[in-house]
Amino acid sequence: MALVKHSCLVAGRFSGGRLWLQSRGLELPLVCANGVTTAARSSPTLKERKKELSEDGPDLQDFISGELSEKSRWEEYRGNLKRQKGERLRLPPWLKTEIPIGKNYNRLKNTLRNLNLHTVCEEARCPNIGECWGGGEYATATATIMLMGDTCTRGCRFCSVKTARKPPPLDPNEPENTAKAIAAWGLDYVVLTSVDRDDLADGGAEHFAKTVSNLKERNPKILVECLTPDFRGDLVAVEKIALSGLDVYAHNVETVRQLQRHVRDPRANFDQSLSVLRHAKSVKPSILTKTSIMLGLGETDAQVHEAMTELRESGVDCLTLGQYMQPTKRHLKVEEYVTPEKFAYWEKVGQEMGFVYTASGPLVRSSYKAGEFFLKNLIEKRKAASE
Repeated sequence: MALVKHSCLVAGRFSGGRLWLQSRGLELPLVCANGVTTAARSSPTLKERKKELSEDGPDLQDFISGELSEKSRWEEYRGNLKRQKGERLRLPPWLKTEIPIGKNYNRLKNTLRNLNLHTVCEEARCPNIGECWGGGEYATATATIMLMGDTCTRGCRFCSVKTARKPPPLDPNEPENTAKAIAAWGLDYVVLTSVDRDDLADGGAEHFAKTVSNLKERNPKILVECLTPDFRGDLVAVEKIALSGLDVYAHNVETVRQLQRHVRDPRANFDQSLSVLRHAKSVKPSILTKTSIMLGLGETDAQVHEAMTELRESGVDCLTLGQYMQPTKRHLKVEEYVTPEKFAYWEKVGQEMGFVYTASGPLVRSSYKAGEFFLKNLIEKRKAASE
């Protein structure tokens, strides 16, 4: 995660394709989902941008700058897609996009203003703000809430959030305050996530569970997804969240098995993540399990296929695949910009493997626009069938 400071915020940051922020007034972390992994900056001059590009590579402004490229031009792109030693890749045209605004956008924006909250999503012109806030063409308004503070106890090489062995203590009022804010928004689907908190006995599982129960008490119809840490493999913690009343249990494996030690903190690993996803499904078979893989870190096609196979064999229902974006020059470089055609191929593979839902594309993030619409309808159908 890349820490972003702004006058109206305590902290805002990007991580795993999401834009996180904390408000000064309620001390409640609020998020616009479906962001990109990089940091927002003030608008530099053209000369300064050229210098930054040569030194640091592309950032958020490059990601959203320029006119929307026509798909017919993608195939004509002749830039390097795989990194050679000592170079940084230029951003390909399919990662430049406009900002679509959905019909629910203004309603949610006004609600945020009434709560005296501001978002880095707006200030940085996040390219997915329309789908996230407005629901896009699917009209499923979503948001992602960051629980348990902004300081992580781990240090993954793809993520630039600040770290500490012992972050500040949890806010005991956060579960209730979060539920109040979400109730005011009138959302259809909410994702709860957090940093890793290895300093806590249960990794913060009880905090997650209390937030879910508060949400469901205030609005039984809202669908809740929890995107959790691995809790150091503590399956009791996993079970506590799986039985809290949530609808989707998500935990990201992040990359293929062979790159785990290179990309993630040494305390995380592929088998530990698989055990989290398997256990969540075993204690509550009716919930959907979900994970995400970043592409462009140097993985091979064979490794991606192997990872998808293992995930499906572990009972994972939903899979998202998206392009890794380097947050700062101190973090892992993008080894390859994967083409839209290759992402489409992986989506087809996922469907053939039997995943309930596969979202695969350069701009896809672990909580992705059409995904919530699809999952919302699937969950509602399952509930209706069981009644």
